[in-house]
Amino acid sequence: MKLDRSIAVIDLETTGINPSVDKIIEIAIVKVLPDGNQQIKRKLINPEMPIDPSSTAIHGITNEMVANAPTFKQVANELRQFLENCDLAGYNSNRFDIPMLVEEFLRAGLDFDADKHRLIDVQRVFHKMEPRTLGAAYKFYCNKTLENAHSAEADARATWEILEAQLQRYPELENSIDTVLKFIGEDEVVDFARRMINKDGVVIFNFGKHKGKPVEQIFKQEPQYYDWMMKGDFALNTKQKLTELFNKFMLKK
Repeated sequence: MKLDRSIAVIDLETTGINPSVDKIIEIAIVKVLPDGNQQIKRKLINPEMPIDPSSTAIHGITNEMVANAPTFKQVANELRQFLENCDLAGYNSNRFDIPMLVEEFLRAGLDFDADKHRLIDVQRVFHKMEPRTLGAAYKFYCNKTLENAHSAEADARATWEILEAQLQRYPELENSIDTVLKFIGEDEVVDFARRMINKDGVVIFNFGKHKGKPVEQIFKQEPQYYDWMMKGDFALNTKQKLTELFNKFMLKK
């Protein structure tokens, strides 16, 4: 790539996925200079909060591993200087890494103006060049052109063919509904709108100010939240499941 200034490729590991409450626990930056040389900076960061076990399961970083690491505030100025006059890149970085990084700089009392950097999200290039449409999947997996696209029957038949082709291409999917679901790792949803999910046997809210908190806990601490949701513009299926849970939890006293 022809560079008119350095580009810093950033990847973060974090305590979770919510920039407003979660923290960085590892940052790696590969800075590519206009002459092609590279400078690498990698740091473990003490987030000063517990790491969600589900996050540790993904990146392998434990609370013990970061216990003696510096806090983000302690390394913030060093990182900002390293990124100065650089364009920034990453994978899904415009939706996750950059917002998380900006939030951490602000918490550390440092302004980091993302507008001064050109932002390249490599995932966007991938999705532009390899569209995630049914027709594109049919061509990729079955080497066929989807005729009558958006005809319900044609789309349904193509989807079945794609699934069968995926089972043949990826042995790790094995050959059953349960093994495919295990591979996908979908959240166990409570309602189809995903306002609530089942995480490790506990039903939690998946939106709003109580995101990540147990539904039972909120019902007991703030029973009016149930009334607010029932009066709100939520799907009927959500309200149905909400009422089932409300009755179950409140009758458990």
